[in-house]
Amino acid sequence: MTKILVVAPSWIGDTILAQPLLTRLHERHAGLALDVLAAAWSAPLLARMPEVRRVIDSPFRHGELNLAGRWRLARQLRREGYDEAVVLPNSLKSALIPFLAGIPKRTGYKGESRYGLVNHMHRLDKAAHPRLADRYLQLAEDVGTHHASRHRPRLESSPDQQRAARAALGLPLDGAPVVFCPGAEYGPAKRWPARHFAALANAVGSAAAPVWLVGSAKDAAIGNRIAELSHGAAINLCGRTNLEQAIDLIAAARQVVCNDSGLMHVAAALDRPLVAVFGSSSFDYTPPMSPQAKIVSLGLECSPCFKRECPLGHLQCLNDLLPERVLALLRS
Repeated sequence: MTKILVVAPSWIGDTILAQPLLTRLHERHAGLALDVLAAAWSAPLLARMPEVRRVIDSPFRHGELNLAGRWRLARQLRREGYDEAVVLPNSLKSALIPFLAGIPKRTGYKGESRYGLVNHMHRLDKAAHPRLADRYLQLAEDVGTHHASRHRPRLESSPDQQRAARAALGLPLDGAPVVFCPGAEYGPAKRWPARHFAALANAVGSAAAPVWLVGSAKDAAIGNRIAELSHGAAINLCGRTNLEQAIDLIAAARQVVCNDSGLMHVAAALDRPLVAVFGSSSFDYTPPMSPQAKIVSLGLECSPCFKRECPLGHLQCLNDLLPERVLALLRS
């Protein structure tokens, strides 16, 4: 039996976009035991991927070196006898643990002088693989070869899990709500304005059947503002759910509207009818990978800029993207 350890990325969306790679690894290795080294927050997400046998907690904060801690974790992993590690982040720190654990084959892209730490090194061809999901996918192949896959991310959510999430939050157990995900962890330049979300909520929701706003605790203030401006047409659940509950609320949605965010990729992986709003980021690089998804973007000359905040100070790419355009897509 082949045993492979995948070192996961730090973001929800990137972790979901790595799933086609996990599927391809199973195709290439019959009877594969595939474990993922990831932050604790992502365990509920990875548990919804049938390709993953086990999630191993990576306790290190973003950017933290902590050589002593990495050495202790590597000694534990050495006992697992992994045949290969596939390192998805391009940092030197992410490649340290597989090296210290003595995993013989360590696969990843060239980056941050990782020679020796990564000994099965791919070189990125951005033109051939513009999407992040396809870049991850190539790490399952031999160096210099290419594989075109039709696999796309898919998350599991059962009716029992969906009812349990609703019951825990005191929500109606039946019906298919419209869900908005108004947050974006990366920064304000990826967030459609609260007033636009509120206007859209007034068009599609009501006090009797409000739109559900889903997001993290960091999105609670934005959710409160949308709920206030919508006068009861939206109910703010941001910060009230854990990631597992957010997955199950989105899984039963009639329609979803998201910024370019981790929850956008969750909605796509759950195959929900989705409108994805893009401003400062690129839908060529991290599109929602679902035939049910529609993308709306103004396509301004200054975008995508990939900045956390608008460098020109006007955020025109999102301020000028009016609710009527998103509403038209929902109604179509």
